[in-house]
Amino acid sequence: MSIHPTALVDAGSQLADGVEIGPWCIVGPGVVLHEDVRLVSHVVVQQDTTVGARTVMHPFAVIGGDPQHGGYKGETVRLEIGEDCLIREHSTFNRGTPQGGGVTRVGSHNLFMTGAHVGHDAVVGNNVTFANQATLGGHARIGDRVFLGGLCAVHQFGRVGQGAIVGGLAAVTRDVIPYGSAWGNHAQLHGLNLVGLKRKGYGKDAIRRMLAAYRDLFEEQGTFAGRVDAVAADYADLPEIMEIVAFIREDGKRPLCLPGE
Repeated sequence: MSIHPTALVDAGSQLADGVEIGPWCIVGPGVVLHEDVRLVSHVVVQQDTTVGARTVMHPFAVIGGDPQHGGYKGETVRLEIGEDCLIREHSTFNRGTPQGGGVTRVGSHNLFMTGAHVGHDAVVGNNVTFANQATLGGHARIGDRVFLGGLCAVHQFGRVGQGAIVGGLAAVTRDVIPYGSAWGNHAQLHGLNLVGLKRKGYGKDAIRRMLAAYRDLFEEQGTFAGRVDAVAADYADLPEIMEIVAFIREDGKRPLCLPGE
């Protein structure tokens, strides 16, 4: 363990072996830093926050701050961050609220570029990338392997399904389906995240079937509910499409992001 003489570490925090706390950092009460966590310098981990092993935080990140919620009255609420995350300068992660379950959860192997923001009670999956200034409103839910472009913002209670990509500057007021590609202001659905699918190792035949299912969902005639039922029947053997169907059928708080809207 290495703690710089200028750092302030609360006696109520817990630091594991290999933790490095650099100059002018502040670690508050109820903070748990697991093995080999590194705070480079000028990092504030305010309170009641758990940080997974090998996560690194860069200068002026403020992690575990009070929820930005008018009803918060100082109750004990938490932030949980997984392993092997890289959190760059000026990023801000807020703890949860009693109304939202009391915990903000961030998964593992995530990259948060400069100025990224995770709002209270949000849930972020694994292997997610936030480009510069990407922002989540409170209660947002981000699936695994999502890419959020620079300066985009996901509305409170919004959902972005796993494997999706959101373009820079997009105002995401509607839920983005798994593996979807959404961009624009306000964001519209523009197909599937083909780059992400190829990088994940999906072959041509699998992508071709996913594109066919996408067209059946969003470009065929009939009611949307009817098209969803038809796709669920026709592509029952394709787990990714069934995940999209389940996402659509889930009782989300926001409307669905669709093509041309």
